[in-house]
Amino acid sequence: MKVKIPKPKIFACTQSLVLAEKIAKAYGIELGITKKTIFSDGEFQVSFEESIRGRRIFIVGSTFPNTDHLMEMLLMIDAAKRASARHITAVMPYFGWARQDRKDKPRVPIAAKLVANLLQAAGATRIITMDLHADQIQGFFEKPVDHLFASTIFLPYIKELNLDNLTIASPDMGGSKRAYAYSKFLHSDVVICYKQRKQANVIDKMELIGKVKGRNVIIVDDMVDTAGTLCKAAEVMLEKGAISVYAIATHAILSGDAHNRILNSKLEALVVSDTIPLKQQNSKIKVVSCAPLFADVMHKVHNNTSISGQFLM
Repeated sequence: MKVKIPKPKIFACTQSLVLAEKIAKAYGIELGITKKTIFSDGEFQVSFEESIRGRRIFIVGSTFPNTDHLMEMLLMIDAAKRASARHITAVMPYFGWARQDRKDKPRVPIAAKLVANLLQAAGATRIITMDLHADQIQGFFEKPVDHLFASTIFLPYIKELNLDNLTIASPDMGGSKRAYAYSKFLHSDVVICYKQRKQANVIDKMELIGKVKGRNVIIVDDMVDTAGTLCKAAEVMLEKGAISVYAIATHAILSGDAHNRILNSKLEALVVSDTIPLKQQNSKIKVVSCAPLFADVMHKVHNNTSISGQFLM
């Protein structure tokens, strides 16, 4: 006799409520009910307003700044553990603090490892995330990690552009693997930007490894923060004879003056996912939803079926 698996429940951290609603709709179930109580000093408490005993639950929440977003995820995991949830999956479309994945100078933390420890200590039994800043962060966990790739949602968009003489570009040496993966599926050339920084978020010099003359270029990256690198890369490529420059970035952090910088740049368009909600509208930014991808993977995880078909890179 086949045992019927009870339906899972999906809940949202407040910063990812819109995305969680899309995921729940794509999954075909209602979003679970939670409550957040904020005290006068800024401390807050979260609670599940329905029974989750013995259930598999998915908690959706990207942990972009500020730190309250990470704290809310940790509190929800802890609350679920104490409410006797059977499986607790932290669905983190954007895994924050991932840029601190190693010691790049003396006496600094490895924040990505600390966050992994915190999630596990809180009670997470599985992690689902997308386009980690560094692949090795998966190894920081002792629990299963499903690391999805945004190429699944971006490649169809690129193909719809129907660009001739296409070249894929990486904005830095670290992203070369991602660029080569895209080029493999698109049968295109690859160029790599070599940049030198005076300090974080400030580019001193940028050179191209490869040729872009007479090419339509698409820059691919895992995140866009201040947008300085993308805008500088577009400028350099057009100076080197590129016909047009587009950019694709999974996580739209877009801090500081990033929106104005993109709006006034030489980029044709910037395509991002909705792992992080946009702070403002921008005529040059197009958003492609990752909700169907996460819903599909969550469904497969719940039903113990393979998700390998979702890995294009």
